[in-house]
Amino acid sequence: MIVADTSTWIAFLQGEEGEDAQLLDKALADRQLVMTPPVLTELLSQSPLPLDFQETLMRIPLLETKEGFWQRAGALRARVLAKGRRARLGDALIAQSCVDHGIPLLSRDKDFRAFAEVAKLDLLP
Repeated sequence: MIVADTSTWIAFLQGEEGEDAQLLDKALADRQLVMTPPVLTELLSQSPLPLDFQETLMRIPLLETKEGFWQRAGALRARVLAKGRRARLGDALIAQSCVDHGIPLLSRDKDFRAFAEVAKLDLLP
């Protein structure tokens, strides 16, 4: 199982090349993809988003938040910010979802490296 971040989804949808786009394509075909609520929200905020693609997104299993999620996400973001690194709120929520479920994150966004430095976030590729 893997989670794909919005940056990888957008690149994939735009037909961009890259290892992450290939891994996303394979995960979709193999049904090895799960979705975090923040990524789903970000993707559904894109416009225009074809209706058939919206339906595809809604069929991907959604990770549930575990008890204490919001506190852990806040603490994770605080640790990254304390290092003087960029830590957007949405990224912190995505990272914490992956950490809580032990699922690797597929992303082009280099800002996630800061989260991986302070938590057990497995980044792909």
